[in-house]
Amino acid sequence: MDREKIITELVYKAVRSSGAGGQNVNKVSSKVVLSFNLLQSQSLSDEEKLLIETKLASRLTDDKVLILQCDEDRSQIRNKDIVTRRFLQVLEGALKVDKPRVPTKIPRSVIKKRIEGKRRQADKKQSRRRPDF
Repeated sequence: MDREKIITELVYKAVRSSGAGGQNVNKVSSKVVLSFNLLQSQSLSDEEKLLIETKLASRLTDDKVLILQCDEDRSQIRNKDIVTRRFLQVLEGALKVDKPRVPTKIPRSVIKKRIEGKRRQADKKQSRRRPDF
């Protein structure tokens, strides 16, 4: 994954932010919306595209476009930096291959300890019963 090449493929759009900020919110387009078209990307291989498509299936649109937005700051430039960093983190997380889970066996000592505990509990309950004459 070539970060510099991917960053050139990103499309940014500035829109008016909502929330607190007074008159500034009504005047300034500080919210940044980032969109990345997965299918048209030349910087990713076909295997990487397939891996991203499977891992980020719930975050992609029907056209396989990943959309992220940021309106944390009052500055458009800082919001752009934040959303770009967030995008790269999401992409790296999606490209990381998970290790296969190796099922573990329950140790014999643990099984033995559990059975002994059950036996002790059963004996305790047995001793509380009314004696049978």
